[in-house]
Amino acid sequence: MLSRRIYQFFLIYLLGLSALMVFKYGLNLSDYVIPGPGEIVKTGRMYSGQYFAAVLDTMVVAILGHFLSIVLATIVGVIGRLNLWIGSFIRVAAFNIQAYPIVAVAPIIFILLGDGLSSRLLIAAMICYFPLLLSIIGILTEPVTEIEHFFESTRRMNWRLQTRIRAFENIQKLITVVVGSATLAMVGTIVAEFIAADAGIGYSIRIALFQSDLAKILIALFFIGLCTSLYLVCLEWIGRIFQRRWE
Repeated sequence: MLSRRIYQFFLIYLLGLSALMVFKYGLNLSDYVIPGPGEIVKTGRMYSGQYFAAVLDTMVVAILGHFLSIVLATIVGVIGRLNLWIGSFIRVAAFNIQAYPIVAVAPIIFILLGDGLSSRLLIAAMICYFPLLLSIIGILTEPVTEIEHFFESTRRMNWRLQTRIRAFENIQKLITVVVGSATLAMVGTIVAEFIAADAGIGYSIRIALFQSDLAKILIALFFIGLCTSLYLVCLEWIGRIFQRRWE
């Protein structure tokens, strides 16, 4: 699984880089606009250590924000499942809040909390929280008729058992949702760093953009994709272990 995921990432990255080179040489653009392969390799040798450390910094914040959003979405999703009015209100609120782009909300967060870890963590959690919440509510409000009917007929049904039944029957969906939301946490952290933070790979990309240095941005994208792929593999592995033990 690990080798397949890494292989797929390298393939996608090389295809994107090749398309960029075709665009460069097809339009005869200068190295100032799009750097050549030699310049990209040279930049990679010079800045790989710095950018890898910056990506790890971003990953730590993204993982913390992702974990926080999973816990909150699970708690709120279970509460929303127990009460139809609360569940409906949560869905409407989530839809409305998602209508605001994070780049519009982020400046308010930075004004209130500053440009440190708390702002990056909050934005990372926010951007993946609502998709998680809506998915969890959707899964927990979908009845498993055959199994639930048996426990209802034997008068052993309660909200805890019902929640476990619905979660178990949709465990693969839950794993997919959690893994998919991990990329949103990474995106949210990078966006936060790009807007106003003073650390992380998003901050490094902002500096490279101000310097009009596309080679640095390409190296940053390489490490972002590599570390994100590794994190997704870890989540899928944990999900499989959790599923087997629950079964």
